Order: sequence, then C-alpha cells, then structure tokens
Amino acid sequence: MKIRQLKDAFYQEQKIENIDCSAGALTNKEFVDCQFLQCDFSDADLSKSEFQDCVFESCNFSMVKTVGTAFKKVAFKNCKLIGIEFQDCKDFLLSMSFDDCVLDYSSFYGKKLKGTHFVNCRMEQVEFSDADFSDAVFEKCQLNNAVFSNTNLEGADFRTALFFKIDPENNNIRYARFLESGLAGLLEKYELEIE
Repeated sequence: MKIRQLKDAFYQEQKIENIDCSAGALTNKEFVDCQFLQCDFSDADLSKSEFQDCVFESCNFSMVKTVGTAFKKVAFKNCKLIGIEFQDCKDFLLSMSFDDCVLDYSSFYGKKLKGTHFVNCRMEQVEFSDADFSDAVFEKCQLNNAVFSNTNLEGADFRTALFFKIDPENNNIRYARFLESGLAGLLEKYELEIE
C-alpha cells in the first residue's frame, strides 16, 4: 500500500513515496521500518519525530529542523542533506549511514557516531568538532573545508577520502587509516612542500 500523505502519528512497514512535505510540520511522528522514495522534506520541521530502521532514497532533506529528532538505524541513499543541524538530534541510539549523499554545510557538532559509514558523499564545510567518529569510514568522500577540531577519529578510515585537512595535534587520529597520498591533509599547517 502506497502512502501519499502523512497525517497519522505512527507508521510501520510502509512504503512512502513522492510526498512533498517541504516547509511543512512533521513533528511528533513515529516511523518504524519504513521506506521513503523521492520525498521532499526541504525546510520541514521534523522535531521530536522518530525514525527507526528506515531507509530514505533520493529524498531532499535540505535545511530540515531536527530538534529532538531520533534517527535509529537510518540509511540515507542518494539524498540531499544540506545545512542540517544533526547536533540537535536525540543522542539515544543515534545511528545513521550515508551513501551517495550531499551533506554540505551540515553539522555533527558534539555527536557520538562511532562507526558511521559515509560512502561517496560530498561533505563541503561539514562541522565535526567535539564529535566522536571513531571507527567511521569516509569512503570516496569529498571533505572540502570540513572542520575537524577536538574530534575523536581513532580508527577512522580516510584511505579513499579527498580534500580533508586534519590537525593531528588537535584531533585524536590514533590508528586512523590514511594513504600516503593523503598525508598532505594532515600536514598542511606546517606549510611543507610535499612531492
């Protein structure tokens, strides 16, 4: 059964597609094991809603409000997530993965997202300060001007990441993995000539 409007407070095992909720309010709703396809949530208010074991494919989340929003085992695939303040989300059981997404200008400030997978994502000027991304994977991600400050990146995988700049003196990068070609991103502040 396809759902075209989101008027109820609870949804379970539903396929929800082509819904335009842009600039709308989807507060205090609960979604369990739902699949969202080509939905527009841009500028929507998702505050105090809960998404558990949900998958979002080809959806637009640009500038959504996430105050007290719960994302528990949520996968974003080919989604636009520009300017999202993930720092406002609920911490309890917070777990997300991102494949082929655009996360430019979003913020994970202070979040604990150990082992998070980012695959083939564009992440320009994303804020990772004071966050825990230990064992995270940044596979084929573009991290232009992403901010890493007092970030726990222990065991994180940056081997195929591009354009990152990480200060080893200001971040925990113990056991993190880098390719030799990526070492320049760790040494930029020293103004070395690396060939």
